[in-house]
Amino acid sequence: MGGLMGGLMTERFRDRADAGKQLAAALSEYADKPRVRILALPRGGVPVAYEVACALHAPLDVFIVRKLGVPGREELAMGAIASGGVVILNQDVINALRISDYAVDEVTRAELSELHRRERHYRGDRPAPDIAGNDVIVVDDGLATGSTMQAGIAALREENPRSIVVAVPVAARETCDVFRAEVDDVVCVRMPEPFQAVGLWYDNFSQTTDEEVQHLLDAARDCVHTVAAAAERPVRKRK
Repeated sequence: MGGLMGGLMTERFRDRADAGKQLAAALSEYADKPRVRILALPRGGVPVAYEVACALHAPLDVFIVRKLGVPGREELAMGAIASGGVVILNQDVINALRISDYAVDEVTRAELSELHRRERHYRGDRPAPDIAGNDVIVVDDGLATGSTMQAGIAALREENPRSIVVAVPVAARETCDVFRAEVDDVVCVRMPEPFQAVGLWYDNFSQTTDEEVQHLLDAARDCVHTVAAAAERPVRKRK
């Protein structure tokens, strides 16, 4: 497996596309493998994952994670819900704050509705990605604490992938170390010290729009299909 990459490097990425190209190079061992699937954490992870998907010739989709905030203290997570309807609850928080089952269910229903809305917006009528038995590479534009990624990984395990790879252009070293014990492979291209924040390591860290997400998902399908068609085309022998 690829393992950790990077070190005391301070060079910044031009933008998410540049970061995606460099991340794709670090993931080259996964190229052209039929069971590889690329999942992006939207929205910022999608431009990065697009470059990875095209370079590896692997299907791209989004994997949406929504935090379940404590009622009245929404910044505090009592769990998370992710694509596929998987719910992960933090029983320690729920028990400590004596949050009722009714309150948990109400928050979960609201976040599930928003998750489904976003999936329909991004994916349309296309089916959810095939996870079971496949090697899943989960991509974001960077990791600070990694809490969203951790919730996504916990949800992905419920769908029985063959392996899970966490892949990001830049991350805090300690966060990458944590994930090494949780997934099959971790690829962090750069681990600057001090880290501080993901956006500091990009010249352009502008917000990714919903329209960009939709465009890149469509473009990734065209990219992968074009490569697949070229690979299947017979080579004419010279006379």
